[in-house]
Amino acid sequence: MNPSTSVAPADFTPHDQLLMRRALDLAVLGAHTARPNPMVGCVVADAAGRVVAEGWHEQYGGPHAEVNALNRVPAAVDLGQCRVYVTLEPCSHFGKTPPCADLLIARGVRDVVVCNHDPNPLVAGRGLQKLREAGIRVRTGLLEAEGRWLNRRFFTVQEQNRPYLILKWAESRDGFVAGPNAQPVPISGPAAKMLVHRWRTEEQAIMVGTRTALNDNPQLNVREWPGPNPVRLVIDRSLTLPATHHLFDGAQPTVVYTNKEQPDRDNLSFVTVPAQQPLLPAILDDLNERRIQSVLVEGGPALHTMLLEAGLWDEIRVLRSQHVRIGAGGVVAPPLSLTGLREHRVIGPDELFVFG
Repeated sequence: MNPSTSVAPADFTPHDQLLMRRALDLAVLGAHTARPNPMVGCVVADAAGRVVAEGWHEQYGGPHAEVNALNRVPAAVDLGQCRVYVTLEPCSHFGKTPPCADLLIARGVRDVVVCNHDPNPLVAGRGLQKLREAGIRVRTGLLEAEGRWLNRRFFTVQEQNRPYLILKWAESRDGFVAGPNAQPVPISGPAAKMLVHRWRTEEQAIMVGTRTALNDNPQLNVREWPGPNPVRLVIDRSLTLPATHHLFDGAQPTVVYTNKEQPDRDNLSFVTVPAQQPLLPAILDDLNERRIQSVLVEGGPALHTMLLEAGLWDEIRVLRSQHVRIGAGGVVAPPLSLTGLREHRVIGPDELFVFG
């Protein structure tokens, strides 16, 4: 269904907006556990606008937000007099759970407000159509931009058939990411490092190129923030990385993209991309098949530049030191001539710039 058919935000009251914002806040609670499904929140309010129940999609394969919310509605409450706020179009198909649209109809709900249409071809307006055909009042588009931003990873996969790509690097005040001969140089302060580890918990995978893996020997795990480790991705066309590097320690799932055949082993997969085949499309196709919805690309500049030149990015996060200088001979940060600055803030001795 075309989002242009959505009811304009002016048709909603400030109280409607307040309750949808609450539903969006609830959706975030499923950030680590609902994926690869989208984050969804649901609020049920009575005729006076008072919240009588809430829910969110808590676990992939488990009950959806609408189910959790409706199951918490007190028995004395008449759902026919309530309004249900849900951040994503209720599903209309049988998957791991029954259709939420059917449940809303069966429970006698008469008024539903939806933030975003679901672009999944299995839904794609069918849930809204089913509700309307049952005589339910349905309005859509409330806080639509906020909802798309919340589920930007899901929308990118559904609409572009590739994961959401976040390019991230730290650069010195004079624009370098490493010292001479690509030697690692401490750039970011403690607060910024903690933030980066939080970012790692929020994305399904983390990716580096050959040089960064060789020079930095990164662990690419989460050590300074609670949350799941991402899947590690590394490009190693000629299989030149030492087997003793952290990437091969088996501590977390790791995928190596190479031009050479290599057998898989515990927690380590090798994907052969023929030398004559374009590398980036092959990687993105493989990630799509693995249902990986987002990748934090941590380096290095060669990989970042390749993605930038191909237009394959959705967000760029640059941490710039206010004090560290590297000087001539260092590795220059990827060139940026972008508009669309979403965020700029100071984090200890560093500045964060987010584009996208």
